Amino acid sequence: MSLETVPKDLRHLRACLLCSLVKTIDQFEYDGCDNCESYLQMKGNREMVYECTSSSFDGCALVSLSSSVITVWVSLSGNFKPGVYAVTVTGRLPPGVVRELKSRGVIYRSRDTAVKT
Repeated sequence: MSLETVPKDLRHLRACLLCSLVKTIDQFEYDGCDNCESYLQMKGNREMVYECTSSSFDGCALVSLSSSVITVWVSLSGNFKPGVYAVTVTGRLPPGVVRELKSRGVIYRSRDTAVKT
């Protein structure tokens, strides 16, 4: 597991609305999302970081995706990078981002348990 993905500060943490990866806002802006960068293009774009992440999430766990219970709970595939993941994330991706994901064949399932999908 790369230590670059582990948040270095407990302030300003956000979770990706697509994959639930948790990082600081600066880490998302500097590196993008380790799993979703090719779709969400957050690297170097703070506005996209705010649109595609949420500061409201629950149940963080440090995940080595090979055999983790959280992997099943959060429905992460084997293609996701090890890191810190939230169990639930409050919020939804903007409709334009969802349309773009759909056009690229990416299925978006909200991780917000308060929102019915």
